[in-house]
Amino acid sequence: MKTAHDIIIKPVITEESMTGLMIKKYTFKVAKDANKIEIAKAIEEVFPGTKVAKVNTINVRGRERRQGVHSGYTPSWKKAIVTLTEDSKEIEFFNDMM
Repeated sequence: MKTAHDIIIKPVITEESMTGLMIKKYTFKVAKDANKIEIAKAIEEVFPGTKVAKVNTINVRGRERRQGVHSGYTPSWKKAIVTLTEDSKEIEFFNDMM
């Protein structure tokens, strides 16, 4: 069985994901085989005091990259946008970046 740290790989820090922090939407890179229920439980386990209201997932395709005449693809990955409830505690990791 996978642990919560195996499911949540890293936070996604982009301009668009930072605008979602005001309405308690946090973006994470997650394991490709994780489902929404596993992601919600992992968030609540890793960040105590949080309550997940909703999880949206997106499969991100790898992009084509070239180096000279050689071309290849970056790896594909899965992104999860987690919405917390109104009475939930905020995730402190993201608060330092605002």
